[in-house]
Amino acid sequence: MINQRKLLGKEEIKLTIRRLCQQLIENHSDFSNTVLIGIQPRGSLLCKRIISELQLIDKSLNIISGNIDISFHRDDIMRRDQPIEPKSMDIDFNVEEKNVVLIDDVLFTGRTIRSAMDTLMLFGRANKIELLVLIDRKYSRHLPIEPNYVGKTINTLDSEKIIVEWKEISGQDKILILNHD
Repeated sequence: MINQRKLLGKEEIKLTIRRLCQQLIENHSDFSNTVLIGIQPRGSLLCKRIISELQLIDKSLNIISGNIDISFHRDDIMRRDQPIEPKSMDIDFNVEEKNVVLIDDVLFTGRTIRSAMDTLMLFGRANKIELLVLIDRKYSRHLPIEPNYVGKTINTLDSEKIIVEWKEISGQDKILILNHD
């Protein structure tokens, strides 16, 4: 039997995104040398939300952003039964000497972030790379990767699963934790 409980609802997600945006503004001021990059697919949705909220907070911000597809930099590419279908990337800028904020919904083992950094290298050598995540699943890392900006930190078992639902996909915003009994 699968049990589920809600970690965050629509309003908590909205408040969390606002807080993350305030932290970004504190550290990146006018974003003149900063780019935001969503990791496809779900990090891209969070990136759009972050950008929208930043522009609500300060309409004068000119934020450069894009999304990357890590499909061919994954370390499990040869272990899959089904071939990976790449998504389109929409980065039409160089990250050379830029401060990059990678954005993803959930940080678990760190392997997705490692793949994202490998992919990012195709677009130049960044001055600095930071990580923003909505959910940090602490104590589950396979790689020594830690986020700079965290919406919520939770301790989970490897058998538990975090599901981030976005209204663009499922019709509502919520974050669930699933476990098997």
